[in-house]
Amino acid sequence: MASDGLRPRLRRILVELYDPGRYGLVLLLILLTYALSVSLSQNWAASVVLAVQIATVWLILHTSQARRGLQLFADVALIVAVVAAIVGLFLQRDTGQKYLPAISGLLYLVAPFSIARHLIRRQVIDRETVLGSLATYLLIGMCFAFVYRTVGASQTVPFFGDQGHGTFPEDLFFSFTTLTTTGYGNLVPAGNPGQTLAVAEMLIGQLFLVTAVAKIINSFRPLHRSQESPTVSDEQR
Repeated sequence: MASDGLRPRLRRILVELYDPGRYGLVLLLILLTYALSVSLSQNWAASVVLAVQIATVWLILHTSQARRGLQLFADVALIVAVVAAIVGLFLQRDTGQKYLPAISGLLYLVAPFSIARHLIRRQVIDRETVLGSLATYLLIGMCFAFVYRTVGASQTVPFFGDQGHGTFPEDLFFSFTTLTTTGYGNLVPAGNPGQTLAVAEMLIGQLFLVTAVAKIINSFRPLHRSQESPTVSDEQR
């Protein structure tokens, strides 16, 4: 009897997570990608992370109700990513580190724009808006981390100078400390294009926070007025 009542609840939770406009499952997949990226160090790890990204981006495009043209473009990119993930299992470690992060960065470049477009068109601020904004912010940080990994693998000079080329967990650490302008200073790009990318990430991170907060405030004002107007009319009566 207990299992009969539990199944509809689980089914309802899954439907709510998967429905268009629901960003809970998207956020969970992003966090899963981050966890896999910092915990797996084997040769096949990049392919596993890329496979999770494929599912994440596909779900993002469904959840954010992306335009048909963007979905077609993403479908092609996802097919290429699937092939790259399979081929990456048989590539040498150096070759996989050079091309797979570039594909990952491309996937995480498309996804934030789709979410941002969907959030801008929303007329209300609710839990899904907050989750979508958080997902976009995390996607930006992870996108730059993959870009840093691609740049570091393609240049002869160590990306972090005396600290060496760094590992992908270090790229993630540097990306999110740059995005939030925390700036511990233990990891610093030795030159361009790393330094230019870091400046761009800092600006994007701060502009995103400013515009996101401004949108929330502006969206709350009409709702606040609509709630106040019936109260005033009731008092006049």
